[in-house]
Amino acid sequence: MGRGTDQGARYGRRRTRAALAVLTAAVLGAAGCDAGGGGSPAPSGGASKRPRPAPAWDTSPESVAAVGDSITRGFDACAVLSDCPEVSWATGSSAKVDSLAVRLLGKADAAGHSWNYAVTGARMSDLTAQVTRAAKRRPQLVAVMAGANDACRSTTSAMTPVADFRAQFEEAMATLRKRLPKAQVYVSSIPDLKRLWSQGRTNPLGKQVWKLGLCPSMLGDADSMDAAATLRRNTVRDRVTDYNEVLREVCAKDRRCRTDDGAVHAFRFGTDQLSHWDWFHPSVDGQARLAEIAYRTVTAKSP
Repeated sequence: MGRGTDQGARYGRRRTRAALAVLTAAVLGAAGCDAGGGGSPAPSGGASKRPRPAPAWDTSPESVAAVGDSITRGFDACAVLSDCPEVSWATGSSAKVDSLAVRLLGKADAAGHSWNYAVTGARMSDLTAQVTRAAKRRPQLVAVMAGANDACRSTTSAMTPVADFRAQFEEAMATLRKRLPKAQVYVSSIPDLKRLWSQGRTNPLGKQVWKLGLCPSMLGDADSMDAAATLRRNTVRDRVTDYNEVLREVCAKDRRCRTDDGAVHAFRFGTDQLSHWDWFHPSVDGQARLAEIAYRTVTAKSP
């Protein structure tokens, strides 16, 4: 009796320990799956969840500054040989244009949070000074349209060399980055000046205004179709193409810069989109088309 009783007790204890081991393993296994999933170690609090970096491009900036030349000033859109900034594609208040600033901010906010530092006649060499003034406003977006006047010179030999144009644009971008490291930059391509000549030359009034010295390298001797005139116009056309490539290349090096990918240059301005004073600068309708292109580029989810 005694020996059998001892053996039975030992057997019972072994069964109890085995059952406890199985139960413990089951509990631990279940806890592991709930915490980590698939056998992965459980995260310790929320520390292992890394925040996603903010996107480099914000499609809804809250302030806009514009820099550039006569196009951004609305030159000749309202009256002959006069600026008309209220119809500017970038910052204008006109409902007929629905400018980039108005589209992004709304009319009320655009009135107090957009600024136009463009200057009629400005060239790329003037852009750094404009950017410096604009930076004092701390804009979240800087809109740039410059370069047409570098090609619109008295002669083709007076056009800004491509290397100088590049250095000047790089200087302006470096100045901007020094003062506004997080500002976004929209860069418009330069319009096809030869296209503007081909459309405007059909209007006698426009050609009279051209004789006042408007872009002589392209518009001089507007009706001449001889070899020299054709070569001159093609030289200007090719220089604008080179400038646009510089704008694209320099902008591509900055993660907070976007170009329109040549959309303004490719846009086929017709007589309705040209000033009815000089038949060369954009009309109110032309300014609206520029605003459409800019807004589409700025609000695109990816470049």
